[in-house]
Amino acid sequence: MERRDNLIFGHSEFTLYPNCNLFYSLNMTEEKKENLISRPPVAVILGHIDHGKTTLLDFIRKTKVVEKESGGITQHIGAYEIERNGKKITFLDTPGHEAFSAMRARGANVADIAVLVIDGSEGVKEQTKEAITYIKKSGLPLVVAINKIDKPEANPEKVKRGLSQESILVESLGGKVPSVAISAKTGQNIDELLDLILLVAEMEELKGSLNKKVEGVVIEAYLDSQRGPTATLLIRDGILRLGDIVGTRTTLGKIKILEDFKGKQIKEALPSMPVITIGFEKVPQVGEKIKIYPDVESAQKNIEIKAKKIGGGQVFLVEPDKKVLNLIIKADVLGSLEAIGGLLKNLPQEKIILRILKGEVGEANENDVKLAKSAKAKILGFRVKVNPIARTLAEKEKIRIMNFEVIYELAQAVRQLMEKFVEPEITRKDLGKIKTLIVFRTDQNRQIVGGKVIEGEVKKGTLIEVLRPALRGKEGEEILGQGRLINLQKNKKDIEKCKKGDECGILYEGTAKIEEGDILLIYQEERRKGEI
Repeated sequence: MERRDNLIFGHSEFTLYPNCNLFYSLNMTEEKKENLISRPPVAVILGHIDHGKTTLLDFIRKTKVVEKESGGITQHIGAYEIERNGKKITFLDTPGHEAFSAMRARGANVADIAVLVIDGSEGVKEQTKEAITYIKKSGLPLVVAINKIDKPEANPEKVKRGLSQESILVESLGGKVPSVAISAKTGQNIDELLDLILLVAEMEELKGSLNKKVEGVVIEAYLDSQRGPTATLLIRDGILRLGDIVGTRTTLGKIKILEDFKGKQIKEALPSMPVITIGFEKVPQVGEKIKIYPDVESAQKNIEIKAKKIGGGQVFLVEPDKKVLNLIIKADVLGSLEAIGGLLKNLPQEKIILRILKGEVGEANENDVKLAKSAKAKILGFRVKVNPIARTLAEKEKIRIMNFEVIYELAQAVRQLMEKFVEPEITRKDLGKIKTLIVFRTDQNRQIVGGKVIEGEVKKGTLIEVLRPALRGKEGEEILGQGRLINLQKNKKDIEKCKKGDECGILYEGTAKIEEGDILLIYQEERRKGEI
């Protein structure tokens, strides 16, 4: 890493850049006006699924969070602070599953530093490349953490070479991106990773203004059954205080309760600090920016009144021949709801239209069941409980409430529900032909005939198409109708099949009447499950 040396003379600060003869002056008077302070870096963990992001965050949280009260962190709030050698780092705890790409992209937008976690035994994968794209677009400084080096098959050098193919060149290969080999499982080199993050933060000279109006972003939000709309905010500038009037694009409120990431009540929050807030009139949208207003009237004027859309949802004009699958989705937090909506939006809808009648945060309730009954909708829950009254009503009305812990299992269940609506695809396979030599017996809709297999093979239980050769002077054959081959005999013995050149007797069932000289086309139909 290149270091920059800061020299202070009087009221001016000069930053000396190596290999450069110029000095850049930063006017200390302007800085003093804004009351700038060095703020902790906000780091986001990115990378491929199962490469150890969650394990890394868990290890850091358990070993580095200063826990003065018993119990520590009791709930997932989307962010937390750790302390290393007296300096703080705020980590964004974004979900690791690939379906949460929208949340990870947002995480990159509010972060200062990206930590790219790569499994040392697997190397660069698809989501690694996806994360690199986010990092490049956002212009975030990058630290590479090569994880799982406790495994015998781990190969950090191979990982570095793989990164170079994505235009990420680490320092050991002559580049500028710092990297460290770690084990989130054993804790090996975790301190070195934290030191690298702090070093990058020092070089970025991260500042936060105490005099500016409060700016921040909603990084998590949900409806608490006891405390009401609850939001985790990350403050970027200014000081958020208890009693402030806060507003987003869609809602507003007065801060009645302000807590740090461990749930301890506080009176104010400084830049880079994640805080839990109670007081919004309704649950804000994840990713919304927050501002402070002098009064409720001012905040109300700035709210954008708009229809609620779930995960980029769309309004579909349903064609008469299209089928519709109505859904009611209940999720634990807005981030999950957004991710589910985005994932379902990507399911093919040429044959079946998905319509989200209702998408909310909170437990499945009685109204959901009533709506499901009237609209013939499916209720899907993601990490939520079912209200006891709703459960009783659902059992009475025979309405199934499906609950999921993994978002991709929910998406797969929706795909299966859609496929049930699709008509099965029927394919025909021609097997062989019989030339009718004699008609032994004819009943109302059954005949016993004898013939010779002239093409392919004949199987018992297959279908028959009766063809009659065209009249003299005309080409082709006339299709008289279809039927079924009930039984097949050879030398007066029942058989399962016979081949070209064999003579056989068949029991035919169908509406068309077979005559001598007719050609019987033997075929079978295969029904394939409907696919969307």
